[in-house]
Amino acid sequence: MAAILFVDDEPAIREMLSTVLKLAGHLPLNASDAEEARSVLRSHGADLALVDIMMPGEDGFSLARDLLDAGIPVLFLTARTAVADRVKGLRMGAEDYILKPFEPEELLARIDVILRRTQPRIFTDGGLTIDYSARSVALDGESVPLTATEFDLLALLTRSAGAALSRDKILSAVWGWDFVGETRTVDVHVQRLRAKLGPERIETVYKYGYRWQRGAACGKD
Repeated sequence: MAAILFVDDEPAIREMLSTVLKLAGHLPLNASDAEEARSVLRSHGADLALVDIMMPGEDGFSLARDLLDAGIPVLFLTARTAVADRVKGLRMGAEDYILKPFEPEELLARIDVILRRTQPRIFTDGGLTIDYSARSVALDGESVPLTATEFDLLALLTRSAGAALSRDKILSAVWGWDFVGETRTVDVHVQRLRAKLGPERIETVYKYGYRWQRGAACGKD
């Protein structure tokens, strides 16, 4: 599970990518141009960015430079087939290129490869340690038993540490886009995590959702 930003000026492409990423268990964050992408990133963290090259105004190369400087891996999506363009992007530090039109399965496979290489496998924050690969959690050296859903929720929050995530986005990323239920489900599971890890870690964002607070005091009251 990862927060993935995709930037493309074609609504049909954005809609398709949103559906594909949700079905794969990722949190999709979409933008139609570079300006909107920067606005999205001010509110959300991203583990990977899929960036179209040809967009109105600022092009994808310019946006990608800032994303790479911020430590966000970039995969270019483009209809441009010129070798010079691909070489330019790769020399900038982009992880990969995929040409339009593309098969969703191929895109997801490339995303998986990039995330395996770039995402940290261990998250530490004070006395809390999360091993994403082993799906294990320890607090002050003691194992904390979590359900599969609780772990997925914790992984989403910690991988987006500092970013406010809406209840709808959390529900879609953790429970799936076709989940039939209410956002109250998110609140219930957040309360369970707070009971196990301490109440300070997960901040409530009023009338919106939740944010993981890095460096907050850890442990039960």
